[in-house]
Amino acid sequence: MNTPALLEGLRFVDTFFPSGGYAFSSGLEAAIQGGAVKTSDQFAKYIEDLLRGGMSRREALAVKLANRAGSAGLLGDAVQIDRELDATKLGRESRLASRQMGRQVIRVAADQILAKPILSEYRDEMEFERAPGHLAVTFGLTMGACGWNPEETAAAFLYQTAVGFISAAMRLTPMGQHEGQRILGEWLPLIERISREVDFDTAMSSWSPIQDIYAMRHGSLEWRLFRS
Repeated sequence: MNTPALLEGLRFVDTFFPSGGYAFSSGLEAAIQGGAVKTSDQFAKYIEDLLRGGMSRREALAVKLANRAGSAGLLGDAVQIDRELDATKLGRESRLASRQMGRQVIRVAADQILAKPILSEYRDEMEFERAPGHLAVTFGLTMGACGWNPEETAAAFLYQTAVGFISAAMRLTPMGQHEGQRILGEWLPLIERISREVDFDTAMSSWSPIQDIYAMRHGSLEWRLFRS
């Protein structure tokens, strides 16, 4: 990857980017309140299971497919991936959170990366409700337009997701920054392996029932710090 492509894409990965991700825990808050996550080790295993079973053949696959579509300018392929991903997201809150963050990404990308018309075309599809605008798809499209390859893009997406979970855990539990960095470092080999091994021809699927249940329960919590 050349330096301009690296820098263009990094701003979409950085926590400074205004995606609104800080407002969502993707069910982690409900899992902590429900007693499924009490320690940092339980937290690490909970998220590892989600990355392996819930995201490896769904979001990671959608990111790589969307990246390829973005690089090639294949608008129809990207819309189809987005609709398929939408159909696999069972929980309403998680589905809406993914759409909200994804829409922020494509709006900024379409406004600022003018040399790639697929970004503005996809934004229009989304604004006219012909595409859901999920984060995995708009992120993949954007990074493809920036010159990142599918494996790099999937790794960046999963890394960003992992950082988001650690940030949420630090607000919900006594976990400190040092412990959070330790856990993130332990996840890196898993992130690299998923990014490398997920295959374009894999059928999109997800199996993380515990995490999905807690994500669905979040809306009925008596008190909430996060929106999902």
